[in-house]
Amino acid sequence: MIKIGKYNTLKILRSTNIGLYLGDGQEEVLLPNKYVPLQYEILQEVDVFVYLDHEHRKVATTLEPYIYLYEFALLRVNYVNEFGAFLDWGMEKDLFVPFREQARKMEQGKRYLVYMYLDEQSKRLVATSKTNQYLSNEELTVKEGEEVDLIVSHITDAGINVIINEKHKGLLYQNQVFNDKIRTGDRMTGFIKHIRPDHKIDVSLEAIGYEKIEPNSQKILDKLQSGRGFLRLTDSSSPDDIRELLQMSKKTFKQSIGALYKQRLIEIKDDGIYLIDK
Repeated sequence: MIKIGKYNTLKILRSTNIGLYLGDGQEEVLLPNKYVPLQYEILQEVDVFVYLDHEHRKVATTLEPYIYLYEFALLRVNYVNEFGAFLDWGMEKDLFVPFREQARKMEQGKRYLVYMYLDEQSKRLVATSKTNQYLSNEELTVKEGEEVDLIVSHITDAGINVIINEKHKGLLYQNQVFNDKIRTGDRMTGFIKHIRPDHKIDVSLEAIGYEKIEPNSQKILDKLQSGRGFLRLTDSSSPDDIRELLQMSKKTFKQSIGALYKQRLIEIKDDGIYLIDK
């Protein structure tokens, strides 16, 4: 069965005056002329994205969408009418968000984090900004220390709320973030810092425990090399100075320089850190 909202690997069955017909052995779909490759062979396999056209028929395209079925993305509103909002998702036909699926009324030109799903009644691809209903922490699929994919859902004074692996909700505390340019919709790699008894999840942008020392040690080495072998920081430097220069916490900084010192790569003096010339 050809799946809409996803990429499908299909065979070229025949060529017509309107495009190529592709199939999977069960059904066929049209790849319009504008997307037909310059060179092709009958029975050749091609990867295409399938969605519904303006007449609600399955159609294939070589365009790459900004969002896939059952996934999240930050999309811009192209226009709003009496039925709802219509989002730019990289396809010729905009993605519809009914008013009932808007967490707050959408406005033209603004961007919103949405989830795309298949409406069971209309069988159409639609989106919703009420994303929490598609996240659950009841049955967790992650463990502490694990590296995960994060999407920023919204930012509050308490912290940055994130979506973990497109499945769970998590929180990244503001005082542990050293990048002030994080925005809703940003994607990044993080780590599961702590799972509470109620299944609330704290995440970090740094690896947990000793694993985080190596990449941060390299960052310090890079800074030393660009600074002609000297860094005006010590283990008594203020957390603000360390954060401004290296974008890391003081605890991580001390662990990292400790590891470098044990490897005899640096020398720590009263006025700063020196790279040992080998």
